Amino acid sequence: MVRSVPTWPRRLIARPWLLAFVPVNAATSGFGVVLPLFILISLHGAWTDVALAATLFNGAVILSSIGWGWVSDRFRSRRILLAVNFAGFAVVYAALGEVHTLTSLLVLYTIVGVLAPAGTNAANLLILEKFGSTERPSAYASFQLMSMIGAVGGLLVGYFWLADGRPLGPLLWVLGTLAAASAVAILVGVSEPDRSVHASQVARHSDSLASRMRHWVPLRMFVPFFPVRPSLGAGSVRRFRTWVREELHHELPLIFAATLLFNLSSNLFNISYTPYLYSLGVGAASIFLVNLANNSAQAVVYPASGSLTNRIGPDRLVGRATYVRSLGYLGVAGFTFLPLVAFAAFVANVVAFAVLGVAIAFYSTASSILLFRALEGRDAGRLLGFSSALGGIAAVAGAALSGVLSVFGSYRLVFLVSAGALLVSLPIWSAATVAYARRHPSAVPLVPPAPVAAPRPVRAAETD
Repeated sequence: MVRSVPTWPRRLIARPWLLAFVPVNAATSGFGVVLPLFILISLHGAWTDVALAATLFNGAVILSSIGWGWVSDRFRSRRILLAVNFAGFAVVYAALGEVHTLTSLLVLYTIVGVLAPAGTNAANLLILEKFGSTERPSAYASFQLMSMIGAVGGLLVGYFWLADGRPLGPLLWVLGTLAAASAVAILVGVSEPDRSVHASQVARHSDSLASRMRHWVPLRMFVPFFPVRPSLGAGSVRRFRTWVREELHHELPLIFAATLLFNLSSNLFNISYTPYLYSLGVGAASIFLVNLANNSAQAVVYPASGSLTNRIGPDRLVGRATYVRSLGYLGVAGFTFLPLVAFAAFVANVVAFAVLGVAIAFYSTASSILLFRALEGRDAGRLLGFSSALGGIAAVAGAALSGVLSVFGSYRLVFLVSAGALLVSLPIWSAATVAYARRHPSAVPLVPPAPVAAPRPVRAAETD
């Protein structure tokens, strides 16, 4: 079995320059909540408009990810790419604070999608290049901690800003300033590494792979990773059919299918969730607190996810986390049947979203270990590219489906579909465990061993 990925660093800050990632994570975390609120409140838009913005954004992310991967392989200055990424966020966030039409917002938000993959690739490669093999696990864990602190901080900034009755537009300027601070900190505080690595090497390190799969930002920006850029030539379909035949008895296609359903349900739910809260009369500042409950719950349980994975196994943990997350979705769907006043709706959703945060923390750790385990001895770069493509499809499909349901359905239907997709993935995860156990009979017990009863004392009358 693949060793578990450390979820807590040996030192809280592996290098001081990792603090440069705190402000930009605060900016992107706050932006994930501000944008739908800006559409709904400042531009008087609707749920459909939020879904349209998410669809355009995700489409831009997928297409630009391939291009940024090409750039990162040929332009080896990670700090420059990070600075461009963060400075680009700063400029676009500030510009969004001045828009007055939905069309302008859609254009600028699409540009955010174009910029997003530049920093995600560069950050992972920078850590891979700056840290040796013995330091790397703690470095990636420290990087995750900085992301966590930044995400929570960005939500607190949004809450306190709006709690005082300030408008949303200037808050986008504040978030832009935070992103600019990270750009300056990267340029000033980070030196160029002595060595450079190819993007495909990320696929060889479980620590780096896990950091790509962690979810700290509400309504997170999904950024696919293509260590080997996809080929769309004439032989692509033939190679895909050959791969499918070869994989019939392997657990990897099942992991891909379960992850696709998970990503589809998450995108569908997250894109619709802020409009739903707003429709209940929950105030903008309180919506930040609902999201804060999710991130805080992740922060609390995340350090324990590694040890729990070791104790009960990633196969069982990923199933239990998926089941708990589906219950959270069903709980939110259940709220739609109740005539909740705004405060009751706020409290109920704080609890439900916190439960969802707990589930995603455990799911991310367990699923990343299972994926890396399945990639052992295989063309990890190409397979990760395929997995990322599926994730991109799920992101766009979730956003598009949210838009369709905003016209023809309801929030209740969205949450029920999200829960249903997760429940369908449960037997797929079980089938993946069975497939792995067949290939490695001693690795994964399919049925937990029965407890051994203590011997019953023998009484004197029973000795005959």
